[in-house]
Amino acid sequence: MINDAPSLKLSVVVPFYNEEDNVEEMHRRLREVLDRTGETYELIFIDDGSTDRTGTLLREIYKKDENVVLLKLRRNFGQTPALQAGFDHARGEIIISMDGDLQHDPAEIPQFLAKMDEGYDIVSGWRKDRKDNALVRKFPSWVANRMMKKLVKVQIHDFGTTFKAYRREVVRGIHLYGELHRFIPALISREGFKITELPISNIVRLHGKSKYGLSRVRRVLFDLLTVKFIVSFIDRPLQIFGPLGLVFGGLGFLVDFALTVGYYFLGWQIRDNLGMLILGVFLMIVGGLFVSTGLLAEVISRIYFTTHALKIYSLERIDSHAAAAGPAGR
Repeated sequence: MINDAPSLKLSVVVPFYNEEDNVEEMHRRLREVLDRTGETYELIFIDDGSTDRTGTLLREIYKKDENVVLLKLRRNFGQTPALQAGFDHARGEIIISMDGDLQHDPAEIPQFLAKMDEGYDIVSGWRKDRKDNALVRKFPSWVANRMMKKLVKVQIHDFGTTFKAYRREVVRGIHLYGELHRFIPALISREGFKITELPISNIVRLHGKSKYGLSRVRRVLFDLLTVKFIVSFIDRPLQIFGPLGLVFGGLGFLVDFALTVGYYFLGWQIRDNLGMLILGVFLMIVGGLFVSTGLLAEVISRIYFTTHALKIYSLERIDSHAAAAGPAGR
């Protein structure tokens, strides 16, 4: 779980996977911006199982900079688990998440902090003028954002960007999996936190290869459905399965009731309507299964809320100057 005793103003969480050409420049820009803020801060860099020189470069940066906390995952778990690891070890009152490929500009961090000072709990970046490939990135993102706004009624334009600022209490109890890091504003919307968005620049990647592609569309689609279920029905699953059971069961009952009336009063023969009889019985069985599933899901949801403490990542090592020297400042 995230550290419950904040000792810093800012934690900047940045996952890296095979970003050897960007690591040092990202660190340099972050230091320049954060030193100017005058706030205490830490940089939580996560090596998400990189196979190039990213891990080596991060180790060198850690040795030179006492503000750096370095988390090394045992393998490539993906962006969501890497961010979860960073959130779990963050000590700041405000936690900022960013990508490590320099497509997020550290110079915009003060704008996020200014928005947080206005009383918001989440400030989400909005890539208003996207520079990405239209087919692979822009169109799927546009569809996903439109669907999410309709499903969960959170009025922001860009759920997909990692560049966000959170108050500590927002991410303290969050449990991410799949690709759900992009939907944190939707996941916590039911809690009543104040959410806003901030236009950010969308910089074209200068070095390295993008880790995104059309293969993510399928995963994002299913995560959309997952988010809708979590936001609307996670604590009352019978409310979605129950009505489905009533609809199917009711249709089955009406079909067989009509056959019964026809048999006794209209001279219908069962053998002439055997298919309808089977259909009615089948629909009632399906309805019963939906209701049973809803009841089972109710039990599972109670277990989830009382025992959910699983980790979706595995740490190989943690390097932190604070562990040896106490809370670190700027």
